[in-house]
Amino acid sequence: MFQNLIDVILPVFLVIGAGYSATRLGYFREVHIDGLMKFTQGFAIPCLLFLAIANLDLSASFDPRLLISFYSAAGLCFIAGMIGARIIFGRDWEDAIAIGFCCLFSNSVLLGLPITERAYGPDNLTGNFAIIAFHSPFCYCVGITVMEVFRNRGHGGARMMKSVLSAMFKNALILGISLGFVVNLAGLVIPAVVDEALNLITRAALPGALFALGGVLVKYRPEGDLRAIVFVCCISLLLHPSLVWLFGTSLALPQDLFRSGVLTAAMAPGFNAYIFANMYGRAKRVAASSVLIGTAASILTVGMWLTLLA
Repeated sequence: MFQNLIDVILPVFLVIGAGYSATRLGYFREVHIDGLMKFTQGFAIPCLLFLAIANLDLSASFDPRLLISFYSAAGLCFIAGMIGARIIFGRDWEDAIAIGFCCLFSNSVLLGLPITERAYGPDNLTGNFAIIAFHSPFCYCVGITVMEVFRNRGHGGARMMKSVLSAMFKNALILGISLGFVVNLAGLVIPAVVDEALNLITRAALPGALFALGGVLVKYRPEGDLRAIVFVCCISLLLHPSLVWLFGTSLALPQDLFRSGVLTAAMAPGFNAYIFANMYGRAKRVAASSVLIGTAASILTVGMWLTLLA
């Protein structure tokens, strides 16, 4: 099992390392990394999410007990991260919200899917896909709403609501997911040529995003933020799966969905944690480093959760 974890996680580090090395050595400059980030964040990843949702078997994928267990735990971790950043580390509210988002958004796709598949087989991914279908909409809805509330405090409810809706519908990830649901629910068939073109784009999404993250880490190193980064990793890798375990047990969640929920919750902060921080220009160093350090630490913590789930 340890070798399997290494086989899954090491390629992620190699791609991040390639981006870091290329930027550190000057082959890529900040403007190049920014351009790659814009491509992956604003185009390739939304296409990936659109295809995933458009092709998902919705009728076979959803159990309310799984969604309640996972997202109740995620919401509590967001609150814990935000309040902890404010009270323990003295961050202003906008920084605290970005740090809370790091605790909220686990890496459900890049790590959660392959680790669950290796551990339990491809026939046990129903719960993973159900979580993924709502993951970005839920997390961005929570994060953007709370951020816009604090950014627009004192300007009245109408202006705040306008800012929240504007930020939501300008988010390419939300648009990609929403369009995927429209195609799925309407029973539309994506033309073969368009489908193939989208598949070509999506193949660049995750490696491009990881390479860009490596370049970003050249600029945002963990000096001075190590306590906040460790705090985020503890909530993401330990508290979130513990809460899902508690809620899932209380709701008598079936074993396959229970394992998917706990393992997905046990993943390190996802790349979208940095995307959110980058959107608002807040706590970017904490977000970028939490993704990297959390992914490294997950080699040990995921092994622990797999042992407990055996």
